Amino acid sequence: MAIWEKLCGCSRLVLLCLFLGLLLEVRAGKIRYSVREETDKGFFVGNIAKDLGLQPQELPERGVRIVSRGRTQLFALNARSGSLVTAGRIDREELCAQSARCLVSFNILVGDKMKLFPVEVEIIDINDNTPQFQLEEVEFKMNEITTPGTRIPLPFGQDPDVGVNSLQNYQLSSNPHFFLDVQQGADGSQHPEMVLQSPLDREEEPVHHLLLTASDGGHPVRSGTLRIHVQVVDANDNPPVFTQAEYHTSVPENVLLGTQLLMVKARDPDEGANGEVTYAFHNIDHKVAQIFQLNSYTGEISNKEHLDFEEHKIYTMEIQAQDGAGLMARAKVLVKVLDINDNAPEVTVTSVTTAVPENFPPGAIIALISVHDLDSGDNGDATCSIPGNLPFKLEKLDDNYYHLVTERTLDRELTSRYNITVTATDQGIPALSTEMHISLQVTDINDNSPVFSQDSYSTFILENNARGASIFSVTAYDADSNENAQVTYALAEDTIQGAPLSSYVSINSDTGILYALQSFDYEKLQDLQLRVIVCDSGDPPLSSNVSLSLFVLDQNDNAPEILYPALPTDGSTGVELAPRSAEPGYLVTKVVAVDRDSGQNAWLSFRLLKASEPGLFAVGLHTGEVRTARALLDRDALKQSLVVAVQDHGQPPLSATVTLTVAVADSIPDVLADLDSMKAPADLDASGLTLYLVVAVAAVSCVFLAFVIVLLALRLRRWHASRLLPAVGGGLVGVGASPFVGVDGVRAFLQTYSHEVSLTADSRESHVIFPQPNYADTLISRESCGKSEPLLTSQALLEDKTETFSQQAPPNTDWRFSQAQRPGTSGSQNGDETGTWPNNQFDTEMLQAMILASASEAADGSSTLGGGAGTMGLSARYGPQFTLQHVPDYRQNVYIPGSNATLTNAAGKRDGKAPAGGNGNKKKSGKKEKK
Repeated sequence: MAIWEKLCGCSRLVLLCLFLGLLLEVRAGKIRYSVREETDKGFFVGNIAKDLGLQPQELPERGVRIVSRGRTQLFALNARSGSLVTAGRIDREELCAQSARCLVSFNILVGDKMKLFPVEVEIIDINDNTPQFQLEEVEFKMNEITTPGTRIPLPFGQDPDVGVNSLQNYQLSSNPHFFLDVQQGADGSQHPEMVLQSPLDREEEPVHHLLLTASDGGHPVRSGTLRIHVQVVDANDNPPVFTQAEYHTSVPENVLLGTQLLMVKARDPDEGANGEVTYAFHNIDHKVAQIFQLNSYTGEISNKEHLDFEEHKIYTMEIQAQDGAGLMARAKVLVKVLDINDNAPEVTVTSVTTAVPENFPPGAIIALISVHDLDSGDNGDATCSIPGNLPFKLEKLDDNYYHLVTERTLDRELTSRYNITVTATDQGIPALSTEMHISLQVTDINDNSPVFSQDSYSTFILENNARGASIFSVTAYDADSNENAQVTYALAEDTIQGAPLSSYVSINSDTGILYALQSFDYEKLQDLQLRVIVCDSGDPPLSSNVSLSLFVLDQNDNAPEILYPALPTDGSTGVELAPRSAEPGYLVTKVVAVDRDSGQNAWLSFRLLKASEPGLFAVGLHTGEVRTARALLDRDALKQSLVVAVQDHGQPPLSATVTLTVAVADSIPDVLADLDSMKAPADLDASGLTLYLVVAVAAVSCVFLAFVIVLLALRLRRWHASRLLPAVGGGLVGVGASPFVGVDGVRAFLQTYSHEVSLTADSRESHVIFPQPNYADTLISRESCGKSEPLLTSQALLEDKTETFSQQAPPNTDWRFSQAQRPGTSGSQNGDETGTWPNNQFDTEMLQAMILASASEAADGSSTLGGGAGTMGLSARYGPQFTLQHVPDYRQNVYIPGSNATLTNAAGKRDGKAPAGGNGNKKKSGKKEKK
């Protein structure tokens, strides 16, 4: 019972020690397990999930994995059970050789936290190796005079196992001359020696055969044997002696193959065969025997394989020297391998993030990097670095681990991908380095607004465009990518002339193409000011806008509009009067027209399209003035019909026509009689084409016949007038006429005529001469027209009249304008018919407005003479400051039919002045009337 209580107390003490050990291990921060070697793959080692405080299903979710360095992976994680298992068979002897404890260390990485947990697994040895000798048999030579007690060292047995499974004892087969003595070394190793216990006698037994057995302490026990042959030789009393008890040498690990590393030397004072010494390795590890080579005659030690400091730093071997008689001596050799910088640092990326958003904060972890160098000292001291021009930095951790973190905010628009070169460099000479590349993608966020290619846009479109026509295209660029760079276009809401902008134009939201929703009219709308808005598809969306000016260009879509002569509204027919005394260039009337278009489309030209008497009248190309092209003849019809065409300069040109009726007469009764016949003819729509052809042929015949008769009469008259004698005097009868005649709705101003009759006294025939009428610039009264003067029959009178015909003054010209005063529509020439037009649209539109104003005043009649001097009647419309000093005089567009007087003469007449031209005949006529 007491024994049982002692056992319980001991077990409690053991449990307490184990518990304290576990606490110390937990506090040390390491997780420790143990497993036997040579277990099958998948053998349970420990519950890692429990020790980490996790559930088994959390291991793959949190990225838990094993991180080891520089060796084959020995363990694995069972994700289903959360346990640590073996990844394959583990050989402790291969892993740890003769170490007392075989510990395998690695780290467990929790990926989501990037935290490492050190784990240490002890590999427990099993008795899986049999003790072995390097040689299967060994031979010794012993002199027969060898004294009892002589010891012969025997080869060691080698057992890779440790502990109780290692080599435990030696046994020598029974022999009367020898026995086994095992010596204990300072390091705990056993050195078997064969001791001679009785003298040898070569003659009795020249060779002795023994068997040495090495056994371990495993269960079951394993053992190995060595056959020993002892040959007895003649006496040799001097054994070999080495020059040094221990030999030391140091060689670099990069020494060439076959290089002599060391030479051992043993001397034997004996002569002959007893003094010949040979060398051999004694008790050397088989791995060392594979690396080094010993010359048995010279004692030179050389390498037959490359040395590696990282595998073995010091090689220990024992050299045995033996003379020909079998005496031996041993010396110890130590070969120290010097490290050179022959290993570049190893860089391992334990965990890495391959893509980050561009708003990733500074200091965020990108990767966990491990650096290791197999060399030692400065050769194994490695540092890690990255290029300095990158927005990243390395933060050093314990155990040569580094964090790659962001140093500043990233910008995908500047750099969308980074190729980070991590360089590990050691401190050796020369330094070795290793590069490792990390590719990092910067993902986009919506941090850039769309940008138009221009600050503003302007475009042009012709009026009368087709509905739905493409006008213009705007383009915007977004520096972002994917959906953040997808832009849509829209128009800002606005109102134009009371209508929404959307009724005028629209824009394609995807392409930015602008379309016209209606046909534009330049006369109503000259330009549109739009604002285009572009917005991306990011979250939140960003936008920008740009101004677009749309200018409507004019087309020639308006025909000229004739302002004068205007169509009467009371059914009467307007008639222009021309005296028969009018000379070539006499102003009969003026056609005033405007065009609603602008620019070249509003430049007007006039031409005579049709005339009842070709060649009698001419129309100014740019002024529209209808003038006589030649002197009027008696044969010319009293009623002349002219068709004037007004055409603009557009493409294609548009035109309008007006029909003018000009009455030509020598006396008032003729005018009145002819005016009665100027009523509008009845509608002859019922007549056929044949009737028109017959009438046309008859009219042409009559005209030709009349022309011939008139020509003959003129010839005879001139011939007869040249033969008249100035023999008689006569009287003058003046016939008065009303200054204004209105017959059947026809209103026209008539000129005042002076008629002279010359009679011959002694001639066989009397002659009545009707000279060309002489007219004044102003309308005279009926009373002045009714006075009569005596008739003059003298030859002087005839000569005077002849002089009057030949020296009749030209028409009054002071109505003409200077170049600066001529209007753009019908009078902007340099005095001839080839004058230049205004060279810009603004001037043309100003002139059109002025012509309309002056023509309107002429049509009213009230503002023509009553507007005040020098104002053209415009002051009532535009204000008192608007006078002739501001704009050209447009009164040439309004004239008094039947007279060469224009409104420019009104002020002169009120002052009692006569025009410079056209008053010569009037003076002569007055003198003759007084006579």
